[in-house]
Amino acid sequence: MAMDWQDLVSTQRLGRETDRGDGGNRTEYMRDWDRLVYSSAFRRLQDKTQVFPLSDSDYVRTRLTHSIEVSSVGRSLGMLCGEFVLQRTPALAMAPQDFGSIVAAACLAHDIGNPPFGHSGEAAIQAWFTEHAGRWLDGLPERQRRDFLRFEGNAQGFRLVTRLQSAIDNGGFQLTYAVLAAFMKYPRASDLPGSKERISERKFGYFADDGATFARIADGVGLVRKEAGAWARHPLAFVMEAADDICYGIVDLEDGHRLGRVSFEQARALLWPIAFAGQDGDSPSYRQLGSDEGRIEYLRARAIGKLVEAALDVFREHYDEIMAGRFEHDLVGSSRFAPQLREIALVSRERIYATPSVLQIEAAGFEILGGLLGKIVPALAKQADERSAADRKIVQIIPEQFSRGDSVYQRLLGATDYVSGMTDTYALRLFRRLHGMELPGTLV
Repeated sequence: MAMDWQDLVSTQRLGRETDRGDGGNRTEYMRDWDRLVYSSAFRRLQDKTQVFPLSDSDYVRTRLTHSIEVSSVGRSLGMLCGEFVLQRTPALAMAPQDFGSIVAAACLAHDIGNPPFGHSGEAAIQAWFTEHAGRWLDGLPERQRRDFLRFEGNAQGFRLVTRLQSAIDNGGFQLTYAVLAAFMKYPRASDLPGSKERISERKFGYFADDGATFARIADGVGLVRKEAGAWARHPLAFVMEAADDICYGIVDLEDGHRLGRVSFEQARALLWPIAFAGQDGDSPSYRQLGSDEGRIEYLRARAIGKLVEAALDVFREHYDEIMAGRFEHDLVGSSRFAPQLREIALVSRERIYATPSVLQIEAAGFEILGGLLGKIVPALAKQADERSAADRKIVQIIPEQFSRGDSVYQRLLGATDYVSGMTDTYALRLFRRLHGMELPGTLV
């Protein structure tokens, strides 16, 4: 049975299910966007790695600027998809802009749970728990063990928006079910076997502690259940993912050019077949540009527009499969520009992501996050009467919301909640202080 848009666009709010809003000029989905953009968790993204950790350049993008750009692309693509959905479902009391607002809010939150130092931060947390599993994970059920052994920033993001932010309120940000479901790229638990060939099964999307919360949302919007603990994606989750894929695929190349990692000729050769696809030659606007930087910016903008059109084409073509929960491919990777994007990804890996300065800081991130977990996990996971004097000092440093779990599992989650919420700079500073390499300034 196909999913129903009447359910998929639910304005029910997590933790305030009976509240139907107070009317006014803003839609419920716009309110979700506003709640996210004004939050401290979102602001912290300004000091979290996108590609270049702890960059000396004030030009390159951080997770904050990346998330804003993804939200902008997502709004445009969401509106276009919404126009198509309304052609297929004319009785739905929605406007195309409403679809754009749902996707824009989901995009704004898509990286909000990422730990310091980007994807290497996720790998560092996984590696630490793998190395110390015998000490801290023995005796836990397999699903709880997997939460740490396969630690996932997407699951941490879901936890943050539904529980950790505004923790005194039930439901975290208390976002709409529609936005929360569109946010969920991997609607499955950590211990379920997946497949790299199926896009929704490549990772997991929620921790065991948050399983009941996601089940309520999934059932509330009518997602197709695949098996116990796993559902098909919300149709707009594909759109949110496409906006992210478009941005990092194209924009990272632009950053790489500005930092001198990719030559103008190479960046131009990669962007041109997308930016000017289907036409002979360039445009008068391009010829008027007087700098290489301006030309790459122009090509980037045109390429993003072409990729939005291509992703929309895939959404339309596979709409029935998407609505039935059977489509298991990403929109951008299934588009007519897939070969060009693979070439860009190859160059980006070689000349941007794998450069010595990036790798050196990512390697240091393993030491920093591992060192923090080595101090914080023992202090939180032990019973109060087992803690050393040093452990007790660390517990006093950690905000109370991260140290009040009733079980070992919940206290371990408190440790990863605390570390994941840190910015790159704060993680480095706290590591130095806890290891005696730096002392706080004189207290006044």
